[in-house]
Amino acid sequence: MMHFKWDIAQTSDEQKRQTAELAEKLNISPILAKLLIRRGITTESAAKRFFKPQLNDLLNPFLLKDMDMAVDRLNDAIGRKERIMVYGDYDVDGCTAVALIYLFIQQFYGNIDYYIPDRYEEGYGVSRKGIDYAKEQGVKLIIILDCGIKAHEEIAYAKSLGIDFIICDHHVPDDVLPPAIAILNPKRPDDTYPFKHLSGCGVGFKFMQAFAKNNGIPFSKLIPLLDLCAISIAADLVQVTDENRIMAYHGLKHINQTPSTGIKAILDICGLTDREVTMSDIVFKIGPRLNASGRMENGRKTVDLLVQKDADTALALAKHINEYNEQRKDIDKHTTEEANSIVEKLQKQHNTNSIVLCDENWSKGVIGIVASRLTEMYFKPTVVLTRDGQFATGSARAIAGFDVYMAIKSCRDLLINFGGHTYACGMTIRWSDVDEFTRRFREYADNHITGTYTEPTLFVDEEIDFHDINKRLFHDLRRFSPFGPGNTKPMFATRNVFDFGTSKVVGRSQEHIKLELVDSKSPAVMNGIAFGQSAAARLIKSRRSFDIAYTIEENVYKRGNIQLQIEDIHF
Repeated sequence: MMHFKWDIAQTSDEQKRQTAELAEKLNISPILAKLLIRRGITTESAAKRFFKPQLNDLLNPFLLKDMDMAVDRLNDAIGRKERIMVYGDYDVDGCTAVALIYLFIQQFYGNIDYYIPDRYEEGYGVSRKGIDYAKEQGVKLIIILDCGIKAHEEIAYAKSLGIDFIICDHHVPDDVLPPAIAILNPKRPDDTYPFKHLSGCGVGFKFMQAFAKNNGIPFSKLIPLLDLCAISIAADLVQVTDENRIMAYHGLKHINQTPSTGIKAILDICGLTDREVTMSDIVFKIGPRLNASGRMENGRKTVDLLVQKDADTALALAKHINEYNEQRKDIDKHTTEEANSIVEKLQKQHNTNSIVLCDENWSKGVIGIVASRLTEMYFKPTVVLTRDGQFATGSARAIAGFDVYMAIKSCRDLLINFGGHTYACGMTIRWSDVDEFTRRFREYADNHITGTYTEPTLFVDEEIDFHDINKRLFHDLRRFSPFGPGNTKPMFATRNVFDFGTSKVVGRSQEHIKLELVDSKSPAVMNGIAFGQSAAARLIKSRRSFDIAYTIEENVYKRGNIQLQIEDIHF
């Protein structure tokens, strides 16, 4: 069981003044006003925009560099009746992006198809096999999504075959860009687009927004596709601020009110029908299932589901994808256990600031998940590699405060290719260079990780007492959603709480604690759940006081009842 250091937010005198003013103007509790101020929302109008994000506030898509060229090339392709291929990465972000562009263009133009590379045969990004297939199909224009920003040789090869590329990506580019007709990427150093954190699907949406604007197509035609943006924003863990917050808010609304045939099928499989779907549901239930197809076989099945119009076919596809997810979970569990036992042995030999593991037999489809799990377990940046012929393919994950992209980039001369961002990266290196890469990555981590980053930290927004928690506070907190990076769920702490005498260990393996708690300032008994923290049960039952850090949730089994989801316990 991991314990956290609590970083409790401090309020300056100026923030206290702003809090009192905002609480009075909006007629909300000082607790909520303080949460808004900490998010940089200091005026009544900004608060209203935050609580009710407006589609009118989406940025002009033509502010993205190369957008005019991208729209012109797409218009030319349609005008000349050229065959268009929508090509995307095999993860959730790539598949939702491909589905979005395919569904939108297909309403007006029929000579279009989509392509998802095979993770095992072709690897990440643009492949020669994909380009050769496009050539056979008579494709003249490829719109590539969520990858392509580093595909210099492949795009040059396509150009030699008479195929143009429009790149829609959000990964960090190299100094030299590929020879595409247009490159839409807010992270381009020469791009002045005001919002830098779009998902790959978000960049695709901006492209379609510009195409619609240029061709006099009403914006209302794009709104049903925001459900795909919401799924990509949640699953790809991009910031839920500014434009992403607007798209996620309206996309979730669409998922909950009028889901598409494909999304409805996946909701049925996840057991989310007749329940309000949240960003958390996408991260933990919908995303892993949509990802499983690309991890276990081919991501095309995910796009097939997302563009499906027939309910029976969609349900059959969703069941198929769910089976992939079950297989993925088994492989993932087995690989994580193997990796964990290796790490434990290494930790005993010498304690390092990072983890680099390599095994010839691990599946390419789960190494990213295993890297994430090890990062959480040990709170260290982690690279997990597996063999692919003469090469090693890897996934890297970061801890807060450590830029894993820069760490991988520091080993650039050893890399065949790599890509990603601050928190996650993928890479390919020669098998013979694995030991040297391991040495240099560890050295970089040792030089860049300071004491600040060596223990997991929980950021607590506010210390409150149980008498502060009521239904009004709960309903007002829900208005802060959708949650995600940049707009995390408010975290509270309460000091000196006691077991009411009825707390108990629950769960299939007795791994969770169902708590009934009291504090010294209120007669109310507060219900809570602490997942995976059963090790603390004995001390809780000993009648000692303890401190808890938690979020305030609805009890899904008793609708309308408030429950604390306890993230950490300090005795």
